[in-house]
Amino acid sequence: MASEDIVVGLEIGTSKICAVVGETRRDGSVKILGVGQSPSRGVRKGEIVDFETAGKCVREALADAEEKSDVMIRSVLLAVTGSHIGSLNNRGSVDIPEDREEICEEDFEEVQAAAREVSIPPANQFVHSVLQHYYVDGQDGVLNPIGMMGRKLEADFHIIHGVGTRIKNSIRCVKELDINVEAVVFAPLAAAQVMLDLNQKNLGALVIDMGGGTSGYIVYIDGAVKYSRCLAVGGDHITNDISLGLRIPMARAERLKIEEGSVLLGQSRPGDRVVLKDETGFSGRELDREMLNTIIHCRVREIFELLKRDFEKGNILHFLGSGLLLTGGCSLIKGIDQLAEEVFGMPVHLSHSHTVGGITSPFENPQFSTAIGLVKYAQAMQGEKPRGWFSRFSRKLRIFG
Repeated sequence: MASEDIVVGLEIGTSKICAVVGETRRDGSVKILGVGQSPSRGVRKGEIVDFETAGKCVREALADAEEKSDVMIRSVLLAVTGSHIGSLNNRGSVDIPEDREEICEEDFEEVQAAAREVSIPPANQFVHSVLQHYYVDGQDGVLNPIGMMGRKLEADFHIIHGVGTRIKNSIRCVKELDINVEAVVFAPLAAAQVMLDLNQKNLGALVIDMGGGTSGYIVYIDGAVKYSRCLAVGGDHITNDISLGLRIPMARAERLKIEEGSVLLGQSRPGDRVVLKDETGFSGRELDREMLNTIIHCRVREIFELLKRDFEKGNILHFLGSGLLLTGGCSLIKGIDQLAEEVFGMPVHLSHSHTVGGITSPFENPQFSTAIGLVKYAQAMQGEKPRGWFSRFSRKLRIFG
């Protein structure tokens, strides 16, 4: 197996740290060789707040992935998230020199650079320039301008940016372990790689990745990324509400949320109780199930309403022929898809993966969508970009390191 066919995706999340080792194949599929994970500490709302503690957790997850895949990890693709991530759409334009008419690879790089000549906050750095559409001499619908004859090349890009120091903290956390970071990838963009096929992207689709500390989203319209953002609310807020409302420890509240809770109201029988057994440091007790569900329902609805206000600003919901796809740890809560359909007024589907094989349990678990998506993202970029893409991307990343 060639080493360049092995890709490792690493997600430093609020609730967990996950490393996925995958083998990319020429038929477009990915074989998962191993998944390593560890509980996340030193991370809040998707961002590192305790460098040393987070580094130990990352080391544990990578060691677990190495043991399970029998692969020595030397480099990773790293997912980034957090409410500091912003985005915009912009068009780049470049005139072809008079001494030639054929468009070449250098022209693409120039038009991409031109699209980045846009104002972003001084503390921010570019994370992605995602191609939307090409235009050659005003002609739209161009799929690949390289080799075409033309005098002017234009291209629309979706530009994602974030606070440089916060991204740098994540990168340094990995580099301290003598692991190279090949690229940083916005987490929902990675998750979309295993959630959506080409037809869904063309019809229009919204992917919401609901993690422990954040809820990020990405929108495809006419096959191109048009909107993306991340809100600093997620599953930990639900857990905290349960802990405070029912006066139980956070660890018990987290288990209760997934194992017993639901976002649906009126589904419990009158007097239905949830029994919590005695554990060290905790006296067992009984809780009203409808009260538990009410707490979960109120917080999840609030998160959905916050997201909906974002979507309504961009008039997004009218262009989603494929509907909404939910992933991330929060998508495991019972009935969450039904509540999402009620709030957003469209079909909602829970996490599923395309063209992923090997170990079955990881890609069936929505908690791993982002890390697996990083492997798919690398495969897509290797196919779409010229040779040497990873080395050029790594050179660009030195601004963070």
